[in-house]
Amino acid sequence: MTNTQPQAEGHTLRIIEHHEHGIEPRQISGNAIKVVERLQEAGFLAYIVGGSVRDLLLGESPKDFDVATSATPEEVKEVMRNARLIGRRFRLAHVRFGREIIEVATFRGGSEEDDSEHREVEKSGRVLRDNVYGSEEEDARRRDFTINALMYDPSTETIRDHVGGYEDVLERRLRLIGDPVTRYREDPVRLLRAVRFQVKLDLSIEPQTAGPMVSMAPLLADIPPARLFDEILKLFLAGRAWPTYQALVRQNLWEQLFPDLFEDPANPPALVEQTMKNTDGRVQQGLPVTPGFLFAAFLWPKVKPRAEELVAKGVAPVEALAEAGEEAIVAQARKVAIHRRFSTMSKEIWCMQPRFEKRRGNRALRLISERRFRAAYDFLLLRVLEEPELKELADWWTQIQEVEGEDREAMTRNVGGPRKRRRRPRKRKAPASA
Repeated sequence: MTNTQPQAEGHTLRIIEHHEHGIEPRQISGNAIKVVERLQEAGFLAYIVGGSVRDLLLGESPKDFDVATSATPEEVKEVMRNARLIGRRFRLAHVRFGREIIEVATFRGGSEEDDSEHREVEKSGRVLRDNVYGSEEEDARRRDFTINALMYDPSTETIRDHVGGYEDVLERRLRLIGDPVTRYREDPVRLLRAVRFQVKLDLSIEPQTAGPMVSMAPLLADIPPARLFDEILKLFLAGRAWPTYQALVRQNLWEQLFPDLFEDPANPPALVEQTMKNTDGRVQQGLPVTPGFLFAAFLWPKVKPRAEELVAKGVAPVEALAEAGEEAIVAQARKVAIHRRFSTMSKEIWCMQPRFEKRRGNRALRLISERRFRAAYDFLLLRVLEEPELKELADWWTQIQEVEGEDREAMTRNVGGPRKRRRRPRKRKAPASA
């Protein structure tokens, strides 16, 4: 029977056999299975957990495989000599096999009210540190969503479900474990994770889980900007940027991340919308994407008018864009910290825009050879959506990339017609001496 209750309390352990779930061992990382087997042989409980089990059930390809165990991090390190201990909020072991890292976590436990030395909670309810260890069942109930609490045992090829997550996967339903208000207060980033899972996996959000999201969105103000940057990458670089944006706006979450960028977030500028759609297309084609371009688009509605103000005061266009861009990035860093290498790329894209106006002679040829030319050119094409007067300019830069040699040089000579020759002033003859 499908469990439709908002909370997992009272749910008994269900074992799902191989003939029912259909996951094959060959679909799972051999290294993850090796870690589980070694820990089980040493007398510990150990299972493959979380998103990898969920993704396999949904027909997705997991990016990584995590393990949960009754062994403490120190015991994991004794069993797996290639393990390294990391983390403060919750201690973990990373077991490295070449380029692959298997993350191993000890079962978590303790109640929400646990005030032991291993658990640190703010007055708002946000958990800062949580090293309380517990049982397999406690660990399952302490996870965020039911679909992330499934445990796969490769030794028996069974799934262990303590919270009704298997039924939720089959129903494609996203449901928080426990009281949604409490769980969002513990970690407001769960609001963003809810949107990410909903869009990425095409799930419906269970009503009790969705209910508090809009009202609790302001809690994201308590999250460190660097952590939010990492969440932004997961949200917008997974091939579903545009539907993710729409979902964030509906849940009042976009404004918590990027306040006051657009007059009407429900109807973003055409350049921003198309950038997200183009990003999705590139991801789906297996082409590279960079956060620098995405942030260049997001912040452009702030950068462009500010740069125009500075130009009106006599600042050169390139310098005006550099100054306006720095102001926008500094302001945005109060909410989402943008890594320097990406903010630098954004500024380079902005500052190259006035240089597209300089098409004559060697300056155009030098611009084509610069490292950020392609990104800046793609940005110019997007600007045409909002500035139709740039179409002729964009078409010229498209054409010059399609020709070579003398044809390319001819294009740079004939911009705007033949160059007018400057007439030298005639020298006045000295008056004849009397």
